[in-house]
Amino acid sequence: MAKYAVLRIKGKQYRVEDGQEVLVDLSEGKPEAEVLLTVDGDTVKVGKPVVAGAKVSLKVMAEMEKGEKINIFKYKAKSRYRKRMGFTPKFTRLLVEKVSV
Repeated sequence: MAKYAVLRIKGKQYRVEDGQEVLVDLSEGKPEAEVLLTVDGDTVKVGKPVVAGAKVSLKVMAEMEKGEKINIFKYKAKSRYRKRMGFTPKFTRLLVEKVSV
């Protein structure tokens, strides 16, 4: 039976299970996680906006991890406008230790 939860961390939502590693946007220390939905087999609990009594224990595996370089290229036809930019996103790697429903 599937047991998972949907979390909101820094404005983005992640579907997590026990023992799963998740890359989230860079954060100082342990980020705040709100449990929006839990599923335990056939039992589904939906929060309004968060599920009361549900907890997900997280452990920081890597404080800062660099992602793949993202290239941005702006181009306008016939006007000789070309602009190249890019950046490397930074993430925090979290381990989901336990999902308690």
